[in-house]
Amino acid sequence: MEYLDFEMPIKELLDQLDKCQIIGQESDVDVSATCKKIEKKLDKARKDIYKNLTPWQRVQLSRHPNRPYTLDYIKAICGDTFMELHGDRSVRDDKAMIGGLGKIGDQSFMFIGQQKGYNTKTRQLRNFGMANPEGYRKALRLMKMAEKFRIPVVTLLDTPGAYPGLEAEERGQGEAIARNIFEMTRLKTPIITIVIGEGASGGALGIGVGDKVYMMENTWYTVISPESCSSILWRSWEFKEQAAEALKLTGNDMKKLKLIDGIIQEPIGGAHSDREGAFKAVQEQIIVAFDELKDLNDIDLVSKRMAKYAEMGVYKE
Repeated sequence: MEYLDFEMPIKELLDQLDKCQIIGQESDVDVSATCKKIEKKLDKARKDIYKNLTPWQRVQLSRHPNRPYTLDYIKAICGDTFMELHGDRSVRDDKAMIGGLGKIGDQSFMFIGQQKGYNTKTRQLRNFGMANPEGYRKALRLMKMAEKFRIPVVTLLDTPGAYPGLEAEERGQGEAIARNIFEMTRLKTPIITIVIGEGASGGALGIGVGDKVYMMENTWYTVISPESCSSILWRSWEFKEQAAEALKLTGNDMKKLKLIDGIIQEPIGGAHSDREGAFKAVQEQIIVAFDELKDLNDIDLVSKRMAKYAEMGVYKE
């Protein structure tokens, strides 16, 4: 397990607990009372640290190398029922954008999301979770397929942004994202969107228009990363913490601004500390959201979705 800077007090207590248990195993000394004291300190430290996280610390947790990614959630939720589908039928199969059919119980869903890598090799394969235009076109193809067969769509957002390379722009990156946003507003099947990690800019919005939009507790969703914002405003990354505060990028901020429908609570310590707990929380939220949407007819579903986004923001005439 890797630890972030603000998690070091927890690591120190865990190390103390391990040493205490080893002493108990290797000698006749009764260390049970000491171990219990350390465990109490550990529980308190976890609650205190994760209860008062700053926006920047939540950004750090969203990028934790041990945090589960899109395929982890899909495989945990759907098991062997997941069948990945490939290609945009035009250019190629974008490995940064994955999608396919899977079941929760007896209900089929079309799962779509950005996928990051676990090591150097897979990060290069997945392009660090940054999709090209063909990735967004693949996502749209799968959403249209889901609409045709009346299958609800679940999108899982986790990207530092759409790929900004010259070749991506040449193949129509901006148009691909805009087309997805346009088509998703009128897709005649329920769309459930969950931010499971990073939700950066148009890269996230390209699959982020949903009837129900949720953020996991330690994620962020905004127009630009704190580092890039700091670089633009202060010509330095040193002010990324101030930028994270000003961007109002956390789930609580987004809920107050009425830009999302809810926050999915993570296990204490973050999704990476208890993967099964995180998978269960996401699965339960998908089921709850689908139950709220499944009885709406096509006209009501689309009109409610459009009205939801039309009401966002504040303006004066």
